Amino acid sequence: MRSVAPDVLLFANLGAVQLNYGMRTEQALEAIEMIGADALVLHLNPLQEALQQEGDHNFKGLIEKIGVLCKELPVPVIVKEVGCGISERTARLLAVAGVAAIDVAGLGGTSFARVEAFRRERPEEVELALAFSEWGIPTSEALVSTHRAAPQLPLIASGGLHHGLDAAKAIGLGADLTGFAHAVLAAASEGEEPVRRLLDGFAWQLRVAMFCAGAPNIAALHANPPTEIK
Repeated sequence: MRSVAPDVLLFANLGAVQLNYGMRTEQALEAIEMIGADALVLHLNPLQEALQQEGDHNFKGLIEKIGVLCKELPVPVIVKEVGCGISERTARLLAVAGVAAIDVAGLGGTSFARVEAFRRERPEEVELALAFSEWGIPTSEALVSTHRAAPQLPLIASGGLHHGLDAAKAIGLGADLTGFAHAVLAAASEGEEPVRRLLDGFAWQLRVAMFCAGAPNIAALHANPPTEIK
């Protein structure tokens, strides 16, 4: 990827739970160097692991091990969820551990509970796992509580964001960056140009929201977020 996009912001991504299954600083560093990553993302996915027949369930003591990586790695460490949101208590612990940023990855986007449910073969097991389809903290609530717990940390908002107006709302709630998956992947299935048009449209929507909110820049949008009246 670096050969075609030398300046793109690129993150390596590993499961935090693997720190309890033999992963050490050396393996994390190898993942970073392999792709020339600017940061390492550690994802927290307890629900997904719990619903996997082959899942790794030992999440004990991870905060201390994350703190070790924060001290030993030469790049920033970012922690994210995978669709269930980061709680206020978790955000506070991660801030103390020394993470550089948090991606709240809240409820509202891809449900890995549903993904894992439909990997099951027996109908009764599918039904049991589907009960957790709506488990988690919605992205907006996770943003507010995480920003309250760790106001100094950069926050990434992902999980159910569909367009530029959603990005504006997320920034108003405390996000510094926003992430999109479903819409971009759908456009990418049709080619490069649809992705360019989609993202240009998102940028236009963000600028319109900022204009209507009286925000000349992102910092001002933080201070004066757009509000919908229903």
